[in-house]
Amino acid sequence: MKNKTSFLPREEEAQPSRCPDNTAFKQQRLPAWKPQLTIASVLSSFFLTGAFCLTVGVCLVLSANSVREIQIDYSDKCSDCSRLRENSSNWNKECHCSVNFTLKEAILGDVFMYYGLQNFFQNHRRYVMSRSNAQLLGRNVHIQRSYCMPFSTYRNGTPMVPCGAIANSMFNDTIDLFYSRNSSVIQVPLLKTGNSWWTDKNVKFRNPESYNLSSAFAGTARPPYWHKPVYLLDEEDERNNGFVNDDFIIWMRVSAFSTFRNLYRRVSRVRHFAEGLPAGNYTFRIAYNFPVARFKGRKHVILSTVVWSGGSNPFLGIAYLVTGTAATLTGFVITGIHLKLRKKKTYFQKQ
Repeated sequence: MKNKTSFLPREEEAQPSRCPDNTAFKQQRLPAWKPQLTIASVLSSFFLTGAFCLTVGVCLVLSANSVREIQIDYSDKCSDCSRLRENSSNWNKECHCSVNFTLKEAILGDVFMYYGLQNFFQNHRRYVMSRSNAQLLGRNVHIQRSYCMPFSTYRNGTPMVPCGAIANSMFNDTIDLFYSRNSSVIQVPLLKTGNSWWTDKNVKFRNPESYNLSSAFAGTARPPYWHKPVYLLDEEDERNNGFVNDDFIIWMRVSAFSTFRNLYRRVSRVRHFAEGLPAGNYTFRIAYNFPVARFKGRKHVILSTVVWSGGSNPFLGIAYLVTGTAATLTGFVITGIHLKLRKKKTYFQKQ
């Protein structure tokens, strides 16, 4: 009688073993730290995490609530200028409007002025990519082909500087602040430099090397929506002109949300404003250049102070409070489950 095993295929007879090699690594015999999760260590972790998050959250919320802020919407108050700007043929006509407001209490400390836009989407992929970093670094001003299309060159071949949709849509309203004091009107001194990040001002943006900016940008033209070329953004201060202009740098840092604010000016603490903005009547005088009606947008001016945690945004503090509350409640739930199971175990042991 023949052996039945001889009828098995040769491949099955020679099938290798699936067992891992007998080594310390593959058999998990290497020395390792294996934490022992006891009820004391687990509960202490949850309660300590909850206490830490609740403490930080309370501090952040109290800090955010201590910020003094006033926000003024001037979209409707400058409606005449808005209608004028909707017609592109009026781009060279100036239009000014005034907005009055009253500070019942003084705003002490450093005061920052922001401009805010609503319903302006900067997070579109083509909009975000519509720029030339080589041009902004001053390496090649005469960009011909780049992501800036269609805002790279005019029909006659003249390159736009700066190119791209971000630069072309730069916010260009001019906002001045005046203070009424004893029947006299005093212009509040505002600082237009020192508002951008140091890395932006000194690393990411550079003017082309030349004995003057006008010659450096020779043979180029301003973007279609600009009123003046890039080398005339600040004629009073060469260190704030061209690609290193603070207003331009801040605008080029796009926002992820449709409603955002950008730092515009800082109040210079001199003379009547050494302690901040005193209580009284104020007036914003605005040179209206930035149209928003076509995309149903709104424009604001914000005066605000800052604290160690930033501006008046309580989101981070609320997030810490929610996390701390969840960790603390989880600790109490685990404590209840542990006590219940321990009572059952004690009961059965007595039985």
